Order: sequence, then structure tokens, then C-alpha cells
Amino acid sequence: MKRYLPIILPLAIIKLTIQFFGNRNYGFHRDELLHLSVSEHLDWGFMEFPPFIGFLGKIAFWIFDYSLFGVRLFPTLAGVAILVLCCSIAKALGGRSKALLIAGICVLAFLPFYRNHTLFQPVAFDQFFWTLGFYFVIRWINSQNKKWLFFLGITLGLGLLNKYTMLVWAFGLLVGLFFHEKGKVYKNKWFYLSGLLALLIFLPNIIWQFQNDFPLLRHLQALNKNQLEAIGPWDFVLQQLELPFTLAVSLLGVYAFLFDNTLQKYRTVGVAALVIFGTLWILKSKAYYVYAIYPVLFAGGAVKIEALLAKKPVWTYIIAGIIVLPSLYFIPEATPVLPIRKFEKYWGLEENEEGRIELTGDYADMFGWEEQVKLVDSVYQSLPPEERNNCILWAENYGEAGALKILGKKYGLPNPISRHGSFWSWGYGNKEAAVWISLGNETPTVEQVFEEISLVKVIYHKYAIGEENGIPLYICRKPKIDIKTWWGDYEEHIFD
Repeated sequence: MKRYLPIILPLAIIKLTIQFFGNRNYGFHRDELLHLSVSEHLDWGFMEFPPFIGFLGKIAFWIFDYSLFGVRLFPTLAGVAILVLCCSIAKALGGRSKALLIAGICVLAFLPFYRNHTLFQPVAFDQFFWTLGFYFVIRWINSQNKKWLFFLGITLGLGLLNKYTMLVWAFGLLVGLFFHEKGKVYKNKWFYLSGLLALLIFLPNIIWQFQNDFPLLRHLQALNKNQLEAIGPWDFVLQQLELPFTLAVSLLGVYAFLFDNTLQKYRTVGVAALVIFGTLWILKSKAYYVYAIYPVLFAGGAVKIEALLAKKPVWTYIIAGIIVLPSLYFIPEATPVLPIRKFEKYWGLEENEEGRIELTGDYADMFGWEEQVKLVDSVYQSLPPEERNNCILWAENYGEAGALKILGKKYGLPNPISRHGSFWSWGYGNKEAAVWISLGNETPTVEQVFEEISLVKVIYHKYAIGEENGIPLYICRKPKIDIKTWWGDYEEHIFD
């Protein structure tokens, strides 16, 4: 690979630089606040996802505290690794310098990756594990060396600890392997030992699911009801068409893996990609779930392009330009490289009648948290010392609770409670508390629980997402119901 460093290194630096500017702007996303919150309650699983993101959050805290840039460095490094792996796969497929260039350019041009590799979420690491797994499969096909099967098993196990969609990847690969030398690998004992290794790595989470009555199933049910049912039958496919140039390279990659004489021995990869895509489509998954198969397809397509243009190498650079140049304008929409005022001008945003700016969901979800925490802190500090020492902070959703938990540390705020998701599993704190500060809970909810409620303020924010705009802040006293019973009865609604 050393001879190809002059190609890979500049591409990796470009990727790292763009993400660097995106990582430092705006604030934490609500999902990031949740992922950092679970890192303070390390376990072998959480209500919404497996434990890997929690462990990474703890490492991020040890190294960077809760620095926005430091936390986001982890998905960024995963994104850079994906670019390097994509180029490495192209080389393993027999590609040379121009194939590696096209492969890396495709990763740079694929706009969703900028968003995925900015936010501290399992998505970036899911894409990394899928790409790494395909790399090991291809290395095994090339050498038949059993060590690649063991590396594959470790990758599968760690990937499952990160995101359960790794099961779909594994299913696609298992089908695809039937098309390599007529399924010869299924007679290989090392293949099963590799699978056993993956199972052993994943086993603690399986045990945790048993011990906690499989919250995964409840979460999937709620996800399907609240989000996936609204996805139309063609939405999944149509969203893949939004980036036609990188899509063309990936489709060429599928064709090459299935039918090209040079790459046909890697038919396993092409079949796996089709099975994965079809499975996720049938399951009405979100479009971004399938983005993890693109790097290996970019590599296959790049190798094919290099072969087609072997006698006209200058066209390789022209195609590289065609792929990447149209994406450059849209990078500020994918990752916040521009300060918010400049982004307003760039995207032509104007204030509405309420004086608000309507940002995209992800960007809007990065605003408002700091202001909420500051206001809660001002109310908390205004309490008499005896009440301050016997106070509960009660947030309506995991974003508000995560903000109080993570951003509230610099103010010395106590840990909040919330009945939303994993926060519910961490309990209701002191049910005998003299005063509760309620953030985001609507009037009927607080009236159900307390005899005395006092509205402090309704919180508005110019950029925050709609559900975090116009939220009430109450001071509450004298619970009129049993807190323990009220908390336990809410279990079936924690994913609402």
C-alpha cells in the first residue's frame, strides 16, 4: 500500500479537514446527548441500542471531557477509516492507482457520509464495521487464509455490539457465500469457529436482552409505529437516486461483482449487496441504513472504470471531477462547516412570522439545549438551600434530559430524570423530593402529578426544532400520587 499513499493520504486529509470544520459548529444533537448520557451508566445494553456507543462515549469523556469537537472526532475517524478501507478494497480487487482515486473520490462525494461522520451516533461505526467486514471477506477470497475468517468473526461480533442492523449484513453475506465456489466455505470448520467467536463477543448483549425482557422488540415496535409505517413503498429506493453519480459507480460495482470476468470470483459481494438492499427495502427501513454497503460497491465500480479506461487514462480524472464537483456546493447542508449566520445566507433562509428560522431536522436539533440548561440552572439556583438540596429535575424527553445531564455538569446541576427511553430505566430519584423543576412536560402532565405547579417561563428559540420551541418550565411541589407506581406504570410508553 505504500506506493499508493500519495493518493490515499491527500484524500484522507481532505475528508478529515472538511469534517474538522463541521465538528466544531453549532451544538450537540439530541441523539449525541443521549449517547453521552448512557456512557455514564455503562452496561451490556440499553433500551434503544447495544452498548458499543456507550463505551465509546466513556472513552471520549476520559480523553476530551464533553468537548463537542473531541466527541465528534470518533465518528470522523471512522469516516476517514472507511475512505482508507474503500481504497484498500479497490487494491485488493486488483485495482491500481486510478481505481483507488475513483474509490476515494466516491467516498468524498457521497454527501450523507458527512452527516453520518459528524454526529456521535452508531451509524458511522456501523458503516465502518460493514466495510471492514467486506474487506476481510475479499482478503479471504484472495488467499483462503483462515486468519481473515477470524478477523471477520471479530468484526461481526463488535458490529453487533454497535448496531443490530449488522444482522442484516450477516444475512446478506451468508447468502452471498453460497455463490463462492458453490458454498465451499460451509465445509470449513474455521468458518464456524469464526461464527462462534462472533457469538461469544455478542453474547453479553443477548444475556442483557433476556434479563431486561427484550426492550429491543419493544423499541422496534415503537419505531415501526411512529416512523417506519409512514415510509412509502418507494421512498427507500427513491432516496438512493438523490446522488446519481456515486449511485452510477455503485451500480457498476454490483454489475462487475456479478458478471465481470475479472471480478466474478467476488460474486459473493454482489449477491450480498443485493440481498441486504432487498431485505432492508422489504423491512421498510430508513434509507440511510443501506449506505453502509456503498463503500465496497464504490471500490468494485472504480476497478471496473479503471479497466474500461485503461487506454484513455485522462478520462479517469474527468470522471473523478464529474463525481465530486457537484457535491461540493451541498457540503454545508450535510455538515455544519458554516457558522449559522453564514448558513442562513448560503441556504437563503429567512425568518418566519414568529421570528424563527426553519432549519433541517438535524441542524435544528443542535440548537436550544444550552439555553434550556441555563434557564433551569437559574431556577435551581434561586431555590432556598434546603430545597436546592432536595430537588428533582424532571425532563420530558431524552434530548432535554441529556442536555441537563451532560451540559448541566458545568453548572453543577443534579442528574435529571425522564420517563423517555433509557432514562426511564435509571429511575425516578428521590420520590420524597420537596421541589421538582419540570422541563418540557405539558400542563396536563404536571397537573396529574402535583398539587402545586407554577409556570416559570415558556421557552422559545429561533433555531430549535419545533418540539423544543414553546416548551414550558414549571416549579412543582406536593406530589398527589405515588411516584413509584406512577413511574412503573409508564413502562409500556417509554418509547412514545
